Amino acid sequence: MARPDKAAAVAELTEQFRNSSAAMLTEYRGLTVAQLKTLRRSLGENAQYAVVKNTLTKIAANEAGITTLDDLFNGPTAVAFVTGDPVESAKGLRDFAKDNPNLVIKGGVLDGKALSADEIKKLADLESREVLLAKLAGALKGKQTQAAQVFQALPSKLVRTVDALRAKQAEQGGAE
Repeated sequence: MARPDKAAAVAELTEQFRNSSAAMLTEYRGLTVAQLKTLRRSLGENAQYAVVKNTLTKIAANEAGITTLDDLFNGPTAVAFVTGDPVESAKGLRDFAKDNPNLVIKGGVLDGKALSADEIKKLADLESREVLLAKLAGALKGKQTQAAQVFQALPSKLVRTVDALRAKQAEQGGAE
């Protein structure tokens, strides 16, 4: 590959690192082309899985400000560049690796923070962003409902107390 081609490849990879919320590195040794195609589909529509040259990708990552991945660029490497929900892509990698032991998750980076292979697997165990937001909304709605009930209970309790006092005064006034 000529020098301008390498510079263009580095520039493209640098741009992918900058535009991605996460990047997950894998070793794909022993996987067939059909298996790689299946893996690409399992990552979701917000991820791009690219087989890369280690040296060029290491340079691109460093240019993008990511230096924590340098030790992972050895052996046949592919990177999943995630622009959407990283949990979905992490689940895709984890599930594919269960069925295909030739896929090895090396590690990655999420919002500029380094992730080990185990942390990516923990990320895969999380529920999707939409589910977590729905649970949060449900919890907030429940707390609002409880607060509304408390605020409604105070005036109605006050009214019952005043009525009881009136009834008591009426009894006492009628007895005298």
